Amino acid sequence: MHTHCIERLRELAEPLTALSLTHLTPATRQKLREDDLSVNAYPTDFGGFVFVGSPRYRLPLESDLATIFEAAEQAGIVWLKFDSEAPTIAGLPAFAPQDPIL
Repeated sequence: MHTHCIERLRELAEPLTALSLTHLTPATRQKLREDDLSVNAYPTDFGGFVFVGSPRYRLPLESDLATIFEAAEQAGIVWLKFDSEAPTIAGLPAFAPQDPIL
């Protein structure tokens, strides 16, 4: 493989972080599952990918996701991968499935 190809791929890379689905309220988790979020999202069997952008292209209508977008933008994260087995992030709210919808 040519080195310029590899270098170009690195230049085009966008930072992604994996975090627990528990950082989303049950209502937002459902919207992610149904591909009905107010921002670009791509559901998977165990969560989904959500595009933040750099700079952030939109503030989500879902307040829990908006909080995460604010932190992601400050951290330089372009993509969020929500996953049922990903770690929780200290400092971000977490919601159990039975928590009331905010």
